[in-house]
Amino acid sequence: MKKKEDKFFVEIPLKAEFYDVDSMKIVWHGNYIKFYEQARCALLETIGYSYDDMEESGYAWPVVNIESKYIKPIKFRQTFTIRATLEEYENRLKISYLIYDKDTGVKINKGSSTQMAIDMKTGSTLFVSPKVLLDKVKAVL
Repeated sequence: MKKKEDKFFVEIPLKAEFYDVDSMKIVWHGNYIKFYEQARCALLETIGYSYDDMEESGYAWPVVNIESKYIKPIKFRQTFTIRATLEEYENRLKISYLIYDKDTGVKINKGSSTQMAIDMKTGSTLFVSPKVLLDKVKAVL
């Protein structure tokens, strides 16, 4: 995890594989969300609060909103980097994403996801993040 302007982020390198592309050898738009998920998992693991950790702590964190802005297409075999930045965590998990070409640095896509905590015992949505997440984030700040 890296720190920039008081925000933490991770970057992971990826490559557009054949199973990611459509008949024109362009990454299908829905796969960008999969790339977000890969980066989100890396960010959460770096914080020490992976999906397994969430479940063990008694909370689920479903995605309640996702946004994606497509700027340039990713082509078959293109290598790119995705950056996931922790934007908010006190009341919800909000993560922003930036995808850029690994070689040129050209911006390809940007987006964000928002997740809310749910108490797995009661099924209730929490409007303040559980202490376990706050403690994990503060430990890496």
